[in-house]
Amino acid sequence: MLQMITWLDKNFSSLQPTRAIIMRALRHLRPADRKKLFSEDIPEMRTAEGRWFEAIVYEMILDLSLQTDLVLSVVARGADGPAKVRRAQLGQNGLFYSNIGDVKVRGNGQDLAEVDLVLVDHTGALTFGEIITSPADLKEFEAEIRYKKQLFGYLYGQPTVPFLLISSVDISRTAVVRRLLKEPDNILLTTPTCEDLKALIRQRDLKRSPTRRVKHEKLVSIKDIPPRRPFDYKKLHDERLQSIISTVTSKKGVGELGTPDEIPPIVKKVLFGGLYPSAVRMLDARYPIRIKGKTYDPDTIQKQFSKVILAVNIPDYRPIIYLRTRNKKEYLKMVPNKTGGFKFESRRTPHMAGFFLWLESVQPSLGAELTRELLDAFPAVHVLESVAERKP
Repeated sequence: MLQMITWLDKNFSSLQPTRAIIMRALRHLRPADRKKLFSEDIPEMRTAEGRWFEAIVYEMILDLSLQTDLVLSVVARGADGPAKVRRAQLGQNGLFYSNIGDVKVRGNGQDLAEVDLVLVDHTGALTFGEIITSPADLKEFEAEIRYKKQLFGYLYGQPTVPFLLISSVDISRTAVVRRLLKEPDNILLTTPTCEDLKALIRQRDLKRSPTRRVKHEKLVSIKDIPPRRPFDYKKLHDERLQSIISTVTSKKGVGELGTPDEIPPIVKKVLFGGLYPSAVRMLDARYPIRIKGKTYDPDTIQKQFSKVILAVNIPDYRPIIYLRTRNKKEYLKMVPNKTGGFKFESRRTPHMAGFFLWLESVQPSLGAELTRELLDAFPAVHVLESVAERKP
């Protein structure tokens, strides 16, 4: 299983990204993104540059795959993805393409993971890759990679899931990467910097209309490698939900929440349900809701929000509150703060199609007592309680 990534580790540097390769990579960018490659707006330019670099690496891998039988196939992405894609909907499980050709794993319509590169080796084993242009986004990267390994290992019945990390900057000395590289099934590949790659083209080159699709003997669709273990994510989610409630109400203690069991470890967020008014009052009394410095009382919450949902992230069991705004199609994501309560972090809108639909389907089901028991069981809340108790 590791022969392919060992070969790539030894041979990747032999293929330098030429002008022809990086020009070919432009076919994966929409016209608006191509224009932003030389934009003076730095955030816009970096975003377009990141997508372009992903495409460059993909084109390099396509060329390299022809040099060895160890790479059986390369999963199509970007412009090589399907012209029409399936929109996210509840009950949807498996691997799908986004509207710009990204490969996503969905569970009950929710995007569980996105991968930049997927390869199949000569044994039929799947390998995934992540492509980055900056060491600044590594804070949650390690946990993300470990989750994807679990997820693909479960879906494809692989005890080992090799991982390729491809970077345009040297990140080999960062703590996260050093830990990942201690494992024999992970490798790091490095290319010239984006600045060096961009020096091979001129702004006027972007006006050319690149070929949209290419024929390649090793290209396959993600639909050509369906999971060996079909899954019902909602069913697994509900099993995890019931196991948490059972543990909490049986007073087994916080330490029991993370005890290994027979439920596959691919559910990373549990939506317990909507809160009844009594639960909203209890929540606000114990853990005040604050949005942009303003504290909301229960009456204000009921007036401005049509739904209050309790959720928890796994495996850290960090609680989350989602507030459904009455006058907009959006949910406010509230997370624990350091002063005892919940603070506004971000919004969830219809743009996050599958997850938004799931939130919309949640109905009130939690009373004050069960909501309190759940919150009191989560480690993050114990920290909040100790802080709140010290307040004068």
